[in-house]
Amino acid sequence: MSKWVYRFGGGEAEGRATDSVRLGGKGANLAEMAALGLPVPPGLTIVTDACTHYFENGRQLPDGLQSQVLDGIAAMEELTGRVFGGKSKPLLLSVRSGGRASMPGMMDTVLNLGLNDDTVQALGHDAGDARFAWDSYRRFIQMYGDVVMGLDHEVFEEILEDEKARLGHEYDTDLSAVEWQHVVTLYKQVIEEELEEVFPQDPHVQLWGAISAVFSSWMNPRAKTYRTLHRIPEEWGTAVNVQAMVFGNLGSTSATGVAFTRNPSTGEKALYGEFLVNAQGEDVVAGIRTPQSITEEGRLASGSEKPSMEKLMPEAFAEFKAICERLEKHYCDMQDMEFTIERGKLWMLQTRCGKRTTRAALKIAVDMVEEGLITEEEAVSRIEPPSLDQLLHPTIDPQVERQVLGSGLPASPGAATGEIVFTSEEAVAAEAEGRKVILVRIETSPEDIHGMHAAEAILTTRGGMTSHAAVVARGMGIPCVVGAGSMRVDARNEVLIGSGGVSLRRGEVITVDGSSGHVLKGAVPMMQPELSGDFGKLMQWADRNRRMTVRTNADTPQDARAARSFGAEGIGLCRTEHMFFEGERIHVMREMILAEDEQGRREALAKLLPMQRSDFTELFSIMHGLPVTIRLLDPPLHEFLPKTETEIADVAKAMGMPPAFLARRIDAIHEFNPMLGHRGCRLAISYPEIAEMQARAIFEAAVAAAKETGEPVELEILVPLVSLRTELDYVKGVIDQVAADVAAETGTSINYLAGTMIELPRAAIRAHVIAETADFFSFGTNDLTQTTFGMSRDDAAAFIPTYQRKGIIEHDPFISLDFDGVGELIQIAAERGRCTRNDLKLGICGEHGGDPASIWFCEDAGLDYVSCSPFRVPIARLAAAQAAIAKRRSPQAS
Repeated sequence: MSKWVYRFGGGEAEGRATDSVRLGGKGANLAEMAALGLPVPPGLTIVTDACTHYFENGRQLPDGLQSQVLDGIAAMEELTGRVFGGKSKPLLLSVRSGGRASMPGMMDTVLNLGLNDDTVQALGHDAGDARFAWDSYRRFIQMYGDVVMGLDHEVFEEILEDEKARLGHEYDTDLSAVEWQHVVTLYKQVIEEELEEVFPQDPHVQLWGAISAVFSSWMNPRAKTYRTLHRIPEEWGTAVNVQAMVFGNLGSTSATGVAFTRNPSTGEKALYGEFLVNAQGEDVVAGIRTPQSITEEGRLASGSEKPSMEKLMPEAFAEFKAICERLEKHYCDMQDMEFTIERGKLWMLQTRCGKRTTRAALKIAVDMVEEGLITEEEAVSRIEPPSLDQLLHPTIDPQVERQVLGSGLPASPGAATGEIVFTSEEAVAAEAEGRKVILVRIETSPEDIHGMHAAEAILTTRGGMTSHAAVVARGMGIPCVVGAGSMRVDARNEVLIGSGGVSLRRGEVITVDGSSGHVLKGAVPMMQPELSGDFGKLMQWADRNRRMTVRTNADTPQDARAARSFGAEGIGLCRTEHMFFEGERIHVMREMILAEDEQGRREALAKLLPMQRSDFTELFSIMHGLPVTIRLLDPPLHEFLPKTETEIADVAKAMGMPPAFLARRIDAIHEFNPMLGHRGCRLAISYPEIAEMQARAIFEAAVAAAKETGEPVELEILVPLVSLRTELDYVKGVIDQVAADVAAETGTSINYLAGTMIELPRAAIRAHVIAETADFFSFGTNDLTQTTFGMSRDDAAAFIPTYQRKGIIEHDPFISLDFDGVGELIQIAAERGRCTRNDLKLGICGEHGGDPASIWFCEDAGLDYVSCSPFRVPIARLAAAQAAIAKRRSPQAS
């Protein structure tokens, strides 16, 4: 029989932290803590395979699971001295999800399971606290009614708020046992009225309902969205953890909390977290009550007058601090922990590697290397490359005057400006329209995941540093301010009311500073970050560990300078057509395109020559000593021509020709499928004078830049859209002749390589022949993906999301490389090309050059470099290092 259940508790465990594939992260770490002898409530973990079976078999639990779970509960009963469903000393259970990767708040949980009209009485008698028992029962009904039975939790919240208002109570803790008992009655009534079924009293029925619901939550919309954003495979599934309940809501000597072994926002080596007295776990993150700091240092920093756990519960705090230090040393990483104190007794409910801002991640990694906990390789491997994007965005200029509307807790650093929106749906719609927005809420919930991703920043008026908004924003790298209690959200009238009564309506602009916690009126000047300190140190370690070089796609001096500041080691793609669209150049370009004959084209090209030469000279000077790859004109000529009647009339007037004549010329040049039409090397073959002008501009610029900088230019000329070696032979002949002419005229020879873009399937398959002429290959994966799939990237956005949603493809192939199809063509071209020329230089210059997963593929394929947009250069440097480290560590490398 398959083993579906692993037990833990009493200082023993059937699993360990290394079993996270089967046990999920939560279950594996619970087992590890139990095995280490830490105070962990006993429990069991249902493996992720059971989740897969559940969905593959029409949401049916696997055979044999029930008996194994009941055996596990019997073991819990023995360890706790309690009985599940018993009428004295009842055992209550928590049922929680736990996937292989952390997905905070995305799936469902049920607490206090096992309570019914009888066991609630037994629980109250056993605890000597009827109020606690009825509070726990109402929590269970509310959670079970929502998660398992499907009645929205807001229905229960409305009942509770109405009762508190009727009774004159401000907080949940103000309600007495009798008052909670009445709330329970109302909860059960609304379930029967809305769902036409009674709340189940049998604890075993409750248990199987909860287990099934937790498995089902793996496929809820917010979990699917989170997996898509974080590239978590659907087939991983979730484990289910069933654990004996311990209670933080048993009076003033009980509490619950969340803590990190280091500050998740700054990386500072100091215990950081929050707790609530007389509460259960969801109270801390829900923002219903303002949590208290765990440490006295944290209390002073936050300006809170409420006592810290360090002062209020010194014995439990000392034990907890010692456990934190032990766990961090054991895992060699910052830990995110949940705990409960039940009448002075500390219980550990969870530990995991904590989510953190990128700035904190860098500091923690660097500090841990210096503390001797991890190696430089481990530090480099630990940072998620896409997260570096958090450091490449502006912060508020400290010199500017600020009009502060309010302030809260600085939950996720960075700053952003945008229009106020009050719902996630508005945020998504605004993003689709290209508008930048700030999502303003009283508090966020997991249902807001799509809106949070669409927003530039998040502002909530409730919640602490471990609230849902704070945790999710930090993981996404979005600036966030939470708990802005000096501000008020009037969602009904769509108004944000700041301190001093300043009112801002939907659509008005604010700036959120997630580093200071301030909310500012209007847009304010920003500053670019300095990429030094921990960032610089870690990037040095990355550079020491990578094999591939990282270049940039740059068409302007501004792009080139930015890329160099980010560590680019040359230009892997300069798209010369982008130089023709500005100012007077577009008019000269149109003059060339519309010329009646070669002589007319050459006259226009003679005007473009000095413009191109100037551009190239500046690029070579900026990149002095580094390789620069310049691509000859690629797009079809009609892209440079006017399109609307008004534009045609304006251009015709400027060129001194009748609009009707110009319209006919444009129509004659128009192509039905320009992506596969008269473009790339085909232009150079039809109009060699264009390639001649560009080659002359390149070589003359190389001569000028070499004299200016005193260093020779490392020049590579790229011929686009080649499918036949004879095409490359022809264009290379034009390039070589111009090179000889310029050398004769200037007395200076320029060393250069002439290569081609591999962006057509035929070119990949015939690479061994093309390599007879080409000095290097640059894989243009944008067009190679288009021509391999037979789909336009400009139009595919209309249906790719549908493909992903229906499971037809996992990732958008225009964002992350398609390894099986496009990737195999790259491997074929690389292998065949190097069979002909073993020193053939290989690189990639499509958008995939900045995608970490694609960069790992490039490392495996043996490419020499990747090229990406300037702001993705640090990401590519780190990803290339991680790929090289992983390859060295793989069994095949040994």
